[in-house]
Amino acid sequence: MIYKKTAQDPDSRKTPAVGALLFCISLVLLVLTGPLGFCYGILHSLLTRGLRGLGEYLLQLAISIDQLGNVLMQHLLNLLWKKPGGYPFGNRDETISSALGRNKREGTLTAFGRAVDALLDRIDPNHTLNSIDYYIEPTRRILEAVCWLHLENGRALCTRSRGHALYLIPGGKRKEGESEHQALLRELREELSIELEAGELQPVGIFEAQADGQPPGMLVRLSCYEGPYRGQPAPAAEVEEMVWLGYADRQLVAPADRLIFDLLHQQGRLT
Repeated sequence: MIYKKTAQDPDSRKTPAVGALLFCISLVLLVLTGPLGFCYGILHSLLTRGLRGLGEYLLQLAISIDQLGNVLMQHLLNLLWKKPGGYPFGNRDETISSALGRNKREGTLTAFGRAVDALLDRIDPNHTLNSIDYYIEPTRRILEAVCWLHLENGRALCTRSRGHALYLIPGGKRKEGESEHQALLRELREELSIELEAGELQPVGIFEAQADGQPPGMLVRLSCYEGPYRGQPAPAAEVEEMVWLGYADRQLVAPADRLIFDLLHQQGRLT
Protein backbone atom coordinates (compact mmCIF):
# COMPACT_ATOMS: atom_id res chain seq x y z
CA MET A 1 0.00 0.00 0.00
CA ILE A 2 1.20 3.49 -0.72
CA TYR A 3 0.04 5.51 2.24
CA LYS A 4 -0.98 9.12 1.86
CA LYS A 5 1.85 11.52 2.51
CA THR A 6 -0.45 14.27 3.79
CA ALA A 7 -1.45 13.13 7.24
CA GLN A 8 -3.78 10.31 6.17
CA ASP A 9 -6.53 12.73 5.22
CA PRO A 10 -9.80 11.04 4.26
CA ASP A 11 -10.81 11.19 0.63
CA SER A 12 -12.55 14.39 -0.38
CA ARG A 13 -16.32 14.00 -0.18
CA LYS A 14 -18.26 13.44 -3.40
CA THR A 15 -21.97 13.80 -3.95
CA PRO A 16 -23.91 10.52 -4.40
CA ALA A 17 -24.58 11.42 -8.03
CA VAL A 18 -20.87 11.82 -8.80
CA GLY A 19 -20.06 8.53 -7.11
CA ALA A 20 -22.76 6.71 -9.05
CA LEU A 21 -21.65 8.27 -12.35
CA LEU A 22 -17.99 7.36 -11.82
CA PHE A 23 -19.00 3.82 -10.90
CA CYS A 24 -21.01 3.46 -14.12
CA ILE A 25 -18.17 4.82 -16.24
CA SER A 26 -15.63 2.50 -14.66
CA LEU A 27 -17.96 -0.48 -15.13
CA VAL A 28 -18.48 0.30 -18.82
CA LEU A 29 -14.74 0.72 -19.37
CA LEU A 30 -14.08 -2.59 -17.64
CA VAL A 31 -16.61 -4.46 -19.76
CA LEU A 32 -15.49 -2.90 -23.05
CA THR A 33 -11.74 -2.79 -22.63
CA GLY A 34 -11.09 -5.43 -19.97
CA PRO A 35 -11.19 -8.51 -22.25
CA LEU A 36 -8.93 -6.82 -24.84
CA GLY A 37 -6.43 -5.73 -22.21
CA PHE A 38 -6.46 -9.16 -20.59
CA CYS A 39 -5.79 -11.02 -23.86
CA TYR A 40 -2.98 -8.63 -24.77
CA GLY A 41 -1.52 -8.96 -21.28
CA ILE A 42 -1.45 -12.76 -21.60
CA LEU A 43 0.33 -12.61 -24.97
CA HIS A 44 2.74 -9.88 -23.90
CA SER A 45 3.71 -11.74 -20.72
CA LEU A 46 4.28 -15.02 -22.56
CA LEU A 47 6.27 -13.52 -25.42
CA THR A 48 8.49 -11.29 -23.27
CA ARG A 49 9.05 -13.42 -20.15
CA GLY A 50 7.57 -16.82 -20.81
CA LEU A 51 5.64 -18.80 -18.22
CA ARG A 52 7.26 -16.90 -15.34
CA GLY A 53 6.02 -13.61 -16.77
CA LEU A 54 2.54 -15.07 -17.26
CA GLY A 55 2.45 -16.28 -13.68
CA GLU A 56 3.49 -12.86 -12.35
CA TYR A 57 0.87 -11.13 -14.49
CA LEU A 58 -1.89 -13.43 -13.26
CA LEU A 59 -0.75 -12.94 -9.67
CA GLN A 60 -1.01 -9.16 -10.11
CA LEU A 61 -4.56 -9.63 -11.38
CA ALA A 62 -5.40 -11.88 -8.44
CA ILE A 63 -4.18 -9.27 -5.95
CA SER A 64 -6.15 -6.53 -7.70
CA ILE A 65 -9.32 -8.64 -7.64
CA ASP A 66 -8.68 -9.35 -3.94
CA GLN A 67 -8.35 -5.59 -3.32
CA LEU A 68 -11.67 -5.03 -5.10
CA GLY A 69 -13.29 -7.67 -2.91
CA ASN A 70 -11.94 -5.97 0.20
CA VAL A 71 -13.90 -2.84 -0.75
CA LEU A 72 -16.93 -4.58 -2.28
CA MET A 73 -17.57 -6.83 0.75
CA GLN A 74 -16.17 -4.62 3.51
CA HIS A 75 -19.38 -4.22 5.50
CA LEU A 76 -20.15 -7.92 5.48
CA LEU A 77 -16.56 -8.89 6.31
CA ASN A 78 -16.39 -6.38 9.16
CA LEU A 79 -19.56 -7.94 10.57
CA LEU A 80 -18.63 -11.60 10.18
CA TRP A 81 -14.84 -11.92 10.29
CA LYS A 82 -13.53 -9.48 12.88
CA LYS A 83 -14.32 -8.61 16.47
CA PRO A 84 -15.31 -5.04 17.46
CA GLY A 85 -12.19 -2.89 17.60
CA GLY A 86 -10.30 -5.14 15.20
CA TYR A 87 -8.52 -4.01 12.06
CA PRO A 88 -11.24 -3.02 9.54
CA PHE A 89 -11.72 -4.44 6.07
CA GLY A 90 -12.38 -1.93 3.29
CA ASN A 91 -9.06 -0.26 2.52
CA ARG A 92 -9.05 -0.07 -1.27
CA ASP A 93 -5.26 -0.52 -1.45
CA GLU A 94 -5.28 -3.69 0.66
CA THR A 95 -6.28 -7.29 0.02
CA ILE A 96 -8.78 -9.32 2.02
CA SER A 97 -5.95 -11.66 3.00
CA SER A 98 -3.89 -8.76 4.32
CA ALA A 99 -6.70 -7.51 6.54
CA LEU A 100 -7.31 -11.07 7.73
CA GLY A 101 -3.63 -11.37 8.60
CA ARG A 102 -3.61 -8.18 10.62
CA ASN A 103 -6.60 -9.36 12.65
CA LYS A 104 -5.04 -12.78 13.11
CA ARG A 105 -1.81 -11.21 14.36
CA GLU A 106 -3.67 -9.06 16.87
CA GLY A 107 -6.11 -11.80 17.93
CA THR A 108 -9.25 -10.01 16.70
CA LEU A 109 -10.69 -12.61 14.32
CA THR A 110 -14.13 -14.08 15.04
CA ALA A 111 -14.68 -17.83 14.94
CA PHE A 112 -15.85 -17.47 11.32
CA GLY A 113 -12.74 -15.44 10.49
CA ARG A 114 -10.49 -18.05 12.10
CA ALA A 115 -12.17 -20.78 10.06
CA VAL A 116 -11.53 -18.87 6.82
CA ASP A 117 -7.93 -18.24 7.88
CA ALA A 118 -7.44 -21.95 8.64
CA LEU A 119 -8.80 -22.87 5.19
CA LEU A 120 -6.39 -20.47 3.49
CA ASP A 121 -3.52 -21.87 5.56
CA ARG A 122 -4.31 -25.35 4.24
CA ILE A 123 -3.92 -24.04 0.70
CA ASP A 124 -0.91 -21.83 1.41
CA PRO A 125 0.75 -22.06 4.88
CA ASN A 126 0.75 -18.73 6.74
CA HIS A 127 -1.03 -17.17 3.78
CA THR A 128 -2.73 -14.31 5.62
CA LEU A 129 0.29 -13.40 7.75
CA ASN A 130 2.50 -13.40 4.67
CA SER A 131 -0.09 -11.25 2.87
CA ILE A 132 -0.02 -8.40 5.39
CA ASP A 133 2.47 -6.43 3.33
CA TYR A 134 1.90 -8.13 0.01
CA TYR A 135 0.06 -5.16 -1.42
CA ILE A 136 3.31 -3.19 -1.07
CA GLU A 137 5.77 -3.73 -3.89
CA PRO A 138 8.60 -5.78 -2.34
CA THR A 139 11.35 -3.46 -1.20
CA ARG A 140 14.10 -3.23 1.37
CA ARG A 141 13.74 0.52 1.54
CA ILE A 142 10.82 0.59 3.97
CA LEU A 143 11.55 0.32 7.69
CA GLU A 144 8.70 -0.82 9.92
CA ALA A 145 8.32 1.00 13.23
CA VAL A 146 5.69 1.58 15.91
CA CYS A 147 5.02 4.52 18.20
CA TRP A 148 2.86 5.37 21.21
CA LEU A 149 0.96 8.64 21.22
CA HIS A 150 0.33 10.37 24.54
CA LEU A 151 -1.30 13.81 24.70
CA GLU A 152 -1.74 16.18 27.62
CA ASN A 153 -3.14 19.69 27.41
CA GLY A 154 -2.95 19.69 23.62
CA ARG A 155 0.71 18.69 23.50
CA ALA A 156 2.37 15.40 22.52
CA LEU A 157 5.02 13.55 24.48
CA CYS A 158 8.18 13.24 22.36
CA THR A 159 11.71 12.02 22.91
CA ARG A 160 15.14 12.63 21.41
CA SER A 161 17.86 10.00 21.33
CA ARG A 162 21.55 10.70 21.76
CA GLY A 163 23.17 11.76 18.50
CA HIS A 164 19.88 12.83 16.89
CA ALA A 165 18.63 16.35 16.28
CA LEU A 166 14.94 15.61 15.71
CA TYR A 167 12.36 14.47 18.23
CA LEU A 168 10.20 11.36 17.82
CA ILE A 169 6.93 10.15 19.23
CA PRO A 170 8.14 7.35 21.57
CA GLY A 171 8.56 3.94 19.97
CA GLY A 172 10.98 2.15 17.71
CA LYS A 173 11.60 -0.54 15.11
CA ARG A 174 10.01 -3.96 15.22
CA LYS A 175 12.25 -6.96 15.71
CA GLU A 176 11.82 -10.09 13.62
CA GLY A 177 8.91 -12.15 14.88
CA GLU A 178 7.42 -9.38 17.03
CA SER A 179 3.87 -8.15 16.66
CA GLU A 180 3.31 -4.40 16.66
CA HIS A 181 1.98 -4.56 20.22
CA GLN A 182 4.93 -6.61 21.44
CA ALA A 183 7.42 -4.21 19.88
CA LEU A 184 5.63 -1.21 21.36
CA LEU A 185 5.53 -2.65 24.87
CA ARG A 186 9.24 -3.50 24.69
CA GLU A 187 10.28 -0.11 23.31
CA LEU A 188 8.32 1.90 25.88
CA ARG A 189 9.63 -0.25 28.70
CA GLU A 190 13.20 0.36 27.49
CA GLU A 191 12.90 4.03 26.57
CA LEU A 192 10.55 5.51 29.16
CA SER A 193 10.37 2.82 31.89
CA ILE A 194 6.58 2.48 31.60
CA GLU A 195 4.25 -0.45 30.99
CA LEU A 196 1.57 -0.09 28.33
CA GLU A 197 -1.79 -1.80 28.65
CA ALA A 198 -1.57 -3.99 25.53
CA GLY A 199 -5.24 -4.89 25.53
CA GLU A 200 -6.27 -1.23 25.56
CA LEU A 201 -4.11 0.03 22.68
CA GLN A 202 -6.06 1.69 19.87
CA PRO A 203 -4.68 2.42 16.37
CA VAL A 204 -4.27 6.05 15.36
CA GLY A 205 -3.09 5.34 11.83
CA ILE A 206 -0.19 4.28 9.65
CA PHE A 207 2.15 6.94 8.28
CA GLU A 208 4.94 6.72 5.73
CA ALA A 209 7.70 9.24 5.09
CA GLN A 210 11.46 9.65 4.76
CA ALA A 211 13.22 7.86 7.64
CA ASP A 212 15.13 10.14 9.99
CA GLY A 213 18.89 9.63 9.81
CA GLN A 214 18.67 7.35 6.76
CA PRO A 215 19.77 7.91 3.13
CA PRO A 216 17.26 9.65 0.85
CA GLY A 217 14.62 7.25 -0.39
CA MET A 218 14.74 5.09 2.74
CA LEU A 219 11.21 5.25 4.15
CA VAL A 220 9.75 4.47 7.53
CA ARG A 221 6.26 3.03 7.82
CA LEU A 222 5.09 4.09 11.27
CA SER A 223 2.13 2.38 12.98
CA CYS A 224 0.83 4.70 15.69
CA TYR A 225 -1.17 3.61 18.73
CA GLU A 226 -2.46 5.26 21.87
CA GLY A 227 -3.66 3.83 25.16
CA PRO A 228 -3.21 3.78 28.95
CA TYR A 229 0.01 3.00 30.78
CA ARG A 230 1.43 2.32 34.23
CA GLY A 231 4.38 4.12 35.79
CA GLN A 232 6.00 7.52 35.46
CA PRO A 233 7.60 8.32 32.08
CA ALA A 234 11.31 9.09 32.40
CA PRO A 235 14.15 9.01 29.85
CA ALA A 236 16.05 5.71 29.79
CA ALA A 237 18.41 3.73 27.55
CA GLU A 238 19.43 5.85 24.54
CA VAL A 239 16.77 8.52 25.16
CA GLU A 240 18.51 11.77 26.11
CA GLU A 241 15.54 14.14 26.38
CA MET A 242 11.77 13.97 26.92
CA VAL A 243 9.62 16.97 25.96
CA TRP A 244 6.02 18.03 25.32
CA LEU A 245 5.52 19.53 21.85
CA GLY A 246 2.63 21.38 20.25
CA TYR A 247 1.79 21.91 16.60
CA ALA A 248 4.01 25.00 16.46
CA ASP A 249 6.93 22.63 17.10
CA ARG A 250 6.11 20.49 14.07
CA GLN A 251 9.46 21.09 12.36
CA LEU A 252 11.30 19.71 15.39
CA VAL A 253 10.00 16.18 14.83
CA ALA A 254 10.88 13.56 12.20
CA PRO A 255 9.00 13.55 8.85
CA ALA A 256 6.64 10.66 9.66
CA ASP A 257 5.84 12.21 13.03
CA ARG A 258 4.93 15.47 11.29
CA LEU A 259 2.17 13.60 9.49
CA ILE A 260 0.80 12.51 12.86
CA PHE A 261 1.05 16.10 14.13
CA ASP A 262 -0.91 17.26 11.05
CA LEU A 263 -3.66 14.73 11.67
CA LEU A 264 -3.94 15.58 15.37
CA HIS A 265 -4.04 19.30 14.59
CA GLN A 266 -6.84 18.79 12.06
CA GLN A 267 -8.75 16.83 14.69
CA GLY A 268 -8.29 19.65 17.19
CA ARG A 269 -6.30 17.44 19.54
CA LEU A 270 -2.90 19.10 19.12
CA THR A 271 -2.70 22.85 19.67
